Amino acid sequence: MKAVVWHAKEEVWVDHVSDPVLHKPTDAIIRITSTAICGSDLHLYKGLIPLGMGAGDILGHEPMGIVEETGPEVTHIRPGDRVVVPANISCGSCFFCRQGLQSQCETTQNKNVRKGGSMFGYTHLYGHVPGGQAEYLRVPQAHYGPIKVPDALPDHRYLFLSDVLPTAWQTVTYGDVPSGGTVGVWGLGPIGQMCARVALHKGAGRVYGIDWIPERLAMAKRHGVETINFTETPEVIQALREQTEGRGVDAAIDAVGMEAAGSGLDRALQATKLQLDRMNVLHECMGAVRRGGTLSLAGVYIGAMPMFPLGDLFDKQVAIRMGQVNVRRWTDDLMPLLSDDDPLGLEDFVTHTLPLDEAPRAYEMFQKKQDGAVKVVLQP
Repeated sequence: MKAVVWHAKEEVWVDHVSDPVLHKPTDAIIRITSTAICGSDLHLYKGLIPLGMGAGDILGHEPMGIVEETGPEVTHIRPGDRVVVPANISCGSCFFCRQGLQSQCETTQNKNVRKGGSMFGYTHLYGHVPGGQAEYLRVPQAHYGPIKVPDALPDHRYLFLSDVLPTAWQTVTYGDVPSGGTVGVWGLGPIGQMCARVALHKGAGRVYGIDWIPERLAMAKRHGVETINFTETPEVIQALREQTEGRGVDAAIDAVGMEAAGSGLDRALQATKLQLDRMNVLHECMGAVRRGGTLSLAGVYIGAMPMFPLGDLFDKQVAIRMGQVNVRRWTDDLMPLLSDDDPLGLEDFVTHTLPLDEAPRAYEMFQKKQDGAVKVVLQP
């Protein structure tokens, strides 16, 4: 089969690799019909994560497709069913899964490196499991994980149940936004776009989206977000305070993570200050959230972070929530929103749909933010 394979920093190829086969009675084989590139895939593409990818590893954790084969212990889906595959690999019955913390699943937890549950196509830290940017995928724990979806609507209505939609739903829920309250969303990539839409859907009064890319700002504005271009408004914290009676936003959402590039006016990072620059968005969120507010992190951070202003957060009585998405915890809440009415605007989300063979170009385009790329889907 064909698969998108990591070879080196900023070098992915479409290779021919062995077809997957069932290993355990709880496995299934899925024929992939759509598979998306996630912003966190760019961390791997750019080699930012220690113990990340090795040459020959298959990328991707946002797939859906048709069930081809199932093990004898997989009973809730059968060959021919259309399913979305969650980014998490979780068993559904361990202590953490029963708590709704599927990302911490004890059955697939990577205890040797002190990490949580495994994920598809996401580093040696998280299980070294072949990913879903391929023609076929072996799904471990398929007795629980795959989500059966209707046949009526196109893939892009359901595909984002794999990661983007539950990540946004969890992030906004963790933000504990009061009815009619204010939310700041830093980063209007795929996760930030959907966080903003979910926040409005769940009752936020005003949502502010902070970015600098014209196409991202325009997309957010189409969905009721009040946008701030930080290259034109360098004092974002002050601008938000002026909009919120001097207090700051009720909830600040960091949808950027460790790829923040410091100032929009100077993105040429020097090696000696790279780590601090990557915390620029996080520090801005901390400064913009009001006293007694909530900081919710969707962006990925790896390892220790320097210069963490714990005393300021303590003084402001800020609550902090974060973590990998627990996909299956939120799918029942999200499924009714994938209707013909399209309340989350999924018809205005995918900017590029490309053949799997064009994955190298797609990764480069997405990383360099070319051609208005916000969300890229590959089709085998």
